[in-house]
Formats: sequence, structure tokens, C-alpha cells
Amino acid sequence: MKKEDIISKLPYSKPFLFVDELLHVDENGVEGCYAFDENLDFYKGHFKGNPITPGVILTEVMAQIGVVCLGIYLLNDTFNKNTTIALTSNEIEFSKPVFPNEKVTVISEKIYFRFGKLKCKVEMKNEKGEVVCSGTIAGMIV
Repeated sequence: MKKEDIISKLPYSKPFLFVDELLHVDENGVEGCYAFDENLDFYKGHFKGNPITPGVILTEVMAQIGVVCLGIYLLNDTFNKNTTIALTSNEIEFSKPVFPNEKVTVISEKIYFRFGKLKCKVEMKNEKGEVVCSGTIAGMIV
């Protein structure tokens, strides 16, 4: 499956699509990027005068790239418009802020995929290669 095909199958659209590019994907993990446009609505009210990206949005970026994109790849031809995706758990540690106009890279490593549940070790890095957040995310894909 081509990387572009995976992105086209994501059940999200702008402004809630947080995947710009997939750099690598195989049965063990995925790596992808997203750049935060300074005009995204959540920046208008998140820390007046010094906006940063909310942690819930960083978690969503990691889930979309690290779990959903990998799940689509693993399911391959069985993934379709009737497939349901749901976050089941996450445990994320935040180390550094992400500011408007920053580009981040998400690296995900599959822990397991069984009975429709995918759990991954996920890490997000900024353009300097510094870890901004990391942890585990799991979701159900049925």
C-alpha cells in the first residue's frame, strides 16, 4: 500500500487532519510529519500573546500518525469507509512545547496488534530532533 493511499483513507479532513506526510511505514511501525500552521483556531486562545500547541492536539497528531495510519496499513484491503476507529487508552509525557509554525515528526513502534486492538509506543520530535512528547497509545480498529 502506498503512503499516499494511507493518508487518503484517514477518516479526517481539514482542519482536523494532522498528517502531512508519511516518511516510512511497515508492519512494525510508521514515521510521519505534520506542520502546525500559525492560523489554526486553537492558537487564538491558548496562552494569550504566546500561543503553544495544546497537549490534546499533540496527542491527536501522535494517534493519527502513530496508530491510525499504521492500522490502515496493517488492515490493508480490509480497511474501508465502514471501518470504525476509536482511541482506547493513552499515556503521554510532555517534555517541550510546540509552537505555531513548527514541524514535528512522529515515530511509532507497534507493541501489539490483536483482536482489533493496536497499541504503539509513540514519540514526537521537533525539527531539532528533540523529543517533545512520548508514551503509548492504543486504539480499536473494527
